[in-house]
Amino acid sequence: MQTRRSETRLLRCGKYRLPLGKKTLLMGIINMTPDSFSHDGLLGDLPAAVARAKTLVAEGADLLDIGGESARAGFPPRRSEEEIARILPLIRALREEVEVPLSVDTYKSQVAEAALEAGASMINDISGLRVDPKLAEVAARYRAALVVMHIRGRPKERQIAPRYQALLPEICAFLQESIQMALRAGVLPDQIVVDPGIDFGKTTAQSLEVLKRLAELKNLGFPLLLAPSRKTVIGEVLQVPVEDRLEGTAAVVAYGVTQGVDILRVHEVKAMRRVVRMVEAILQGEEYGRSGQGG
Repeated sequence: MQTRRSETRLLRCGKYRLPLGKKTLLMGIINMTPDSFSHDGLLGDLPAAVARAKTLVAEGADLLDIGGESARAGFPPRRSEEEIARILPLIRALREEVEVPLSVDTYKSQVAEAALEAGASMINDISGLRVDPKLAEVAARYRAALVVMHIRGRPKERQIAPRYQALLPEICAFLQESIQMALRAGVLPDQIVVDPGIDFGKTTAQSLEVLKRLAELKNLGFPLLLAPSRKTVIGEVLQVPVEDRLEGTAAVVAYGVTQGVDILRVHEVKAMRRVVRMVEAILQGEEYGRSGQGG
């Protein structure tokens, strides 16, 4: 079992510098949509969204990820202008309310630029720069962090029984190409994060294999983000609906910590922060007591 590295490095997010290596960071999710798969969309209720954001930070969120378009397959894509109108009021409001980096969940450069101009400092691109390569140029210009995710096909396309010749090597090759695209556009190495994209263009068995082999993705040499919260793979393994996947999410979060995942994107920050703290204490073992953290 892999334990966390003892050394730390910094992730550059605009004016923020997030330490990685000793502590697993949590990214809280805020969906400004009416059609989120997890039924937590807050579109049209700015006060509730601001309150939700402040609660997530109080519960231990190190970042907030704000999305204006659901990634659900089969749902029509939204125009950039509509996506911008959904997220900008919240980003502007949160600039004065929270002191954590704000991430924009989008694969469109126009949306990303508007969000960064409004105060965001990270772009979370589920297309791995395949839909809109200009997105990397926007990240470089604003010195924003950039998450590149692996996906088979395009966002919102329904994948039926996707096939891979070699699952992990193909994912790593895709992410390597995304990294090179970002670097060529001027994104700095300490601004890049990779995400294996469980559920995106992957069957349940394939997503489980990715989770089993998470440590191999660390060989890419970049921070690793994992987004397991309420995912289909959990629902299919446990045979539970989306609103009943807390324990399954916690199990994946705990395993992710043991494999050196740097950032976990979750809905239930309070519960997952406790899971992370407990697993990290176990990994520290006797060092936990010597550090003065133990009772």
